[in-house]
Amino acid sequence: MPYTIAAHSAVSVETVVRHSRFLATLRRVEDAGAAAAFVDEQRRRYPDARHHCFAYVIGDTPNARVERSGDDGEPGGTAGVPMLQVLHHRDLVNVAVVVTRYFGGVKLGAGGLVRAYSGAVAAAVDAADPVARVRRELFTLAVDHGDAGRVESELRARGVGVLDTAYGEHAVLTLSTPDPGALRTLVAAATAGSGELEPAGTVYTDG
Repeated sequence: MPYTIAAHSAVSVETVVRHSRFLATLRRVEDAGAAAAFVDEQRRRYPDARHHCFAYVIGDTPNARVERSGDDGEPGGTAGVPMLQVLHHRDLVNVAVVVTRYFGGVKLGAGGLVRAYSGAVAAAVDAADPVARVRRELFTLAVDHGDAGRVESELRARGVGVLDTAYGEHAVLTLSTPDPGALRTLVAAATAGSGELEPAGTVYTDG
């Protein structure tokens, strides 16, 4: 199951390795543009720092996922990729992390850099509150106009997500549920067996 962090939240944690300071900031983002803007924001916030390395993962499913990382002047593969691997290991999506480094005068070597950057990200993730991303199936349900309000009310009262109601020849409700079998039972009860669910895709929501 993928996880993220709460919307509109960010976590910052500082670690020190052989006099170098590593400030890791983890933030919820919803698209690549927001991730890039976050990286630029951190660069402007700490203009005197030597490096601003980053990684982000966006998208709930592997086939729709966008990932990127950057070393920002550190030796290739010693910062961005290890940071991205921490996000993978923790099953985090829709997040970006920037690690800002203030050089302390002591070179850490390739292995030391990998450990420092991955450790900084792990510390930020540990300080965050994870939020599960729950896969929900979408369905449409057509009912008579006169029954729409009652059916919607009964389904909402039983925990069904009613995302939209469109009015045309019939009232068409768009429903979301993590349990299609249970939804079919509830719809049958609310419509006296006359309601037919039509699949309408999937969506992920914060659990």
